[in-house]
Amino acid sequence: MENNALKIKVILGSTRAQRFGEQPAAWITEKAKAKGFDAELLDLRDYPLPFFEEPVSPSMKKEPYANPIVAAWTAKIAEADGFIFTVAEYNHGYTAVLKNAIDYVSQEWNKKPVAFVAYGSVGGARAADQLRPVTTELQMVPIKTAVHMMAPWTMLDAAGKMDFSSFEGSADAMLTQLAWWAAALKEARAKG
Repeated sequence: MENNALKIKVILGSTRAQRFGEQPAAWITEKAKAKGFDAELLDLRDYPLPFFEEPVSPSMKKEPYANPIVAAWTAKIAEADGFIFTVAEYNHGYTAVLKNAIDYVSQEWNKKPVAFVAYGSVGGARAADQLRPVTTELQMVPIKTAVHMMAPWTMLDAAGKMDFSSFEGSADAMLTQLAWWAAALKEARAKG
């Protein structure tokens, strides 16, 4: 039996020790699966990409880069019909490791939607807003609705876990928009 579910990659955009990002990334991955997506969590710790130094821009490359980690990362991005970036806000922006991972890929991002689950002192809004023009340059479609978690470190229980129930509504709205755009763009890509 063929699986026609839309393939969504949830990208965990922080690699620091004791990061909070694992919790929202796991939560939104499970929510996406419950909504019928073929969702997979991609942890940038599992793709220790070197700092971008390739002689040819990803938009101009004719064959995969030789580095096996880069090739594996690019192949995972190529599989997707859409993305959810789990975004930590550092100094009013997003993480360097996420920017580096974005910059290694070009054509494989094209004509696919991206949604944001962001967190930080102002709900990660500044980081998500900075990602919108970057993803647009890559011919991605950043969807309007996002999940913003303001100061999540103040919402953790004694065990350091977060209750995501107050974010269910925004997550459902985001996933509905992501499904529409992912299906529409997948159909458009198939037509050439």
